[in-house]
Amino acid sequence: MKSESFSSRHAVQILPKLPVPDLNDTLDMYLKCMKHLLTEEQFNKTQNIVKQFGAPGGVGELLQSKLMERKENKANWVYDYWLNDMYLNNRLALPVNSSPAMVFPQQNFKAPVDSLRFAAHLISGVLEYKTLLDAHALPVDYARGQLAGTRLCMEQYYHLFTSYRLPGPERDTLVAQESSVMPEPEHIIVACKNQFFVLDVVINFRRLNQRDLLTQLEKIAKMADNKEEQLPPIGLLTSDGRTEWAESRSVLMRESTNRDSLDMIERCLCLVCLDEASGPELSDTTRAMLMLHGGGVTKNGGNRWYDKPMQFIVGADGCCGVVCEHSAFEGIVLVQCTEYLLKYMTGSPSKLIRAASVSELPAPRRLRWKCTPEIHKLITSAADKLQRMVNNLDMNVHKFHDYGKEFIKKQKMSPDAYIQVALQLAFYRCHGRPVSTYESASIRRFQEGRVDNIRSATPEALAFVKAMTNGENSTCVEKMEMLQGAITAQTKYTLLAITGSAIDNHLLGLREIAHEMKLEKPEIFKDEAYLISNQFILSTSQVPTIVEMFCCYGPVVPNGYGACYNPQSDHIIFSVSSFRESQQTCSAEFVKCLVQGLWDMRDLCNKCNADCTKPPAEPGSGRGSHLLQLVGAEGRETGQKTHCGRELEINNN
Repeated sequence: MKSESFSSRHAVQILPKLPVPDLNDTLDMYLKCMKHLLTEEQFNKTQNIVKQFGAPGGVGELLQSKLMERKENKANWVYDYWLNDMYLNNRLALPVNSSPAMVFPQQNFKAPVDSLRFAAHLISGVLEYKTLLDAHALPVDYARGQLAGTRLCMEQYYHLFTSYRLPGPERDTLVAQESSVMPEPEHIIVACKNQFFVLDVVINFRRLNQRDLLTQLEKIAKMADNKEEQLPPIGLLTSDGRTEWAESRSVLMRESTNRDSLDMIERCLCLVCLDEASGPELSDTTRAMLMLHGGGVTKNGGNRWYDKPMQFIVGADGCCGVVCEHSAFEGIVLVQCTEYLLKYMTGSPSKLIRAASVSELPAPRRLRWKCTPEIHKLITSAADKLQRMVNNLDMNVHKFHDYGKEFIKKQKMSPDAYIQVALQLAFYRCHGRPVSTYESASIRRFQEGRVDNIRSATPEALAFVKAMTNGENSTCVEKMEMLQGAITAQTKYTLLAITGSAIDNHLLGLREIAHEMKLEKPEIFKDEAYLISNQFILSTSQVPTIVEMFCCYGPVVPNGYGACYNPQSDHIIFSVSSFRESQQTCSAEFVKCLVQGLWDMRDLCNKCNADCTKPPAEPGSGRGSHLLQLVGAEGRETGQKTHCGRELEINNN
């Protein structure tokens, strides 16, 4: 990363605008992406519909021309369409369905004060990071891997601590806090035992130091223990469906006390959730689930406020991490921020020098709520639904230790493309068919760029997985050529996506322009193929980290999988999720097929390297089979459709 600071507005302006792809290119690619996912009858129908849509003088050309006009008038022609479609229109509850979590290394807290000390240290790191953001002193991100060196849009970083997702009856609103000339004292909200407390982090124009913060957290823990003061777990309402939560919030807003409390939460920098111990078993899988939903009503499910972009979780049992509301920013921003915090906490010793001002610190304030019988009933309903979600989530975190990205790079292959092909192989082994797959790709090379979709279920990947599962007659060389073809196809589509030429955003734009023009919905968007193309049964994302942690999230459809992966030099961490209520999915079975596929792909590479005639190896080099001279990989760019759609960056370095 080049060390260069920037002015946010200036940096956005010097980036190019997102291009509008050629209409015929998109329609041709759409047919290519869908042909092998449809029956012959479905495809023939779709082909005719697409031909009619793209005909000279037809509706496609009209919509394309309007999209070109929109591009001229907006910084990013797809941003609003994408944000609404991916997140704000989605009515599903945020936990599991939308909000990803980052799981920190397991902490070893020997005494209750240790977890508070950790939280105080973490808050200090957040305030340091916020100072960098406020000063526009964050180094600019540059693309790595393919097309390395391109400056990336930094806009998303400025939403980390200044935005809020407000629930609406039909569509949510992403609210940005505007800074004023004389800002009010900055505060965070601390959740403890389902109660919410205001912790001012700036008092009398002085930022609290770590000792001050620890003192205040100790006061909060003591206040939370007071049984007589305890209020109902209002936070559970934010775990409800978005329409239901919007209705509950309007009921809360009838009381001025509740309006004041909501205002304090909605304007805070972030939440710090001090969780109670959740039980003896703290495996990676258990910790991932606890981050995503808090363990439900009996554990820490009410100790949350899901509308806030950053919720840092500090468990008394050392189970720590962060859960984020995804509409404001993509995965790379979450990764960069959390890596900064963990490095800050490791690199800077815990500063607990007692300040002279400690005795003057005002006590933190408990947020008050006036709860009518109607509100109690709404909380009970939300609690029941959250508990069903807890019981439904089938999570499996697996650390694959047999090899990592170094082995893959020695094969002259892109680690991301290789793992994507392995995921296709796993799904085919489990279910005997290919399905629409989402892997998100960053379009941060452009002004206000978020993501587009890499369609990883390519015809080339299907040919390879068929050969590996039922192609006994295929030779080692033929299978290797198919693997090479699958990886090349994946890499080419990745390049299309990161340069603004993929199909998903373009089709979305054409659909939304037609809606704005009050045209009848074009047949292409009513066609069964379009519905199938957007049912992402496999929702995948690479979330690489430098520090020891991993990301997880839920599936985006009831019969689907969420598959997040973190490639390291000698191992790969996979977080696979599905829903128990689906008769078609099983996370453990998927992981089993994934591991078998990774073994089979390694054995294929090793066998071909041993059997094939190799050119003389360069001094000090590894294998050099001419069959494996593949295209390089995409850099730490962004990727993933969240359950409603999540992006995270793709790192094949």
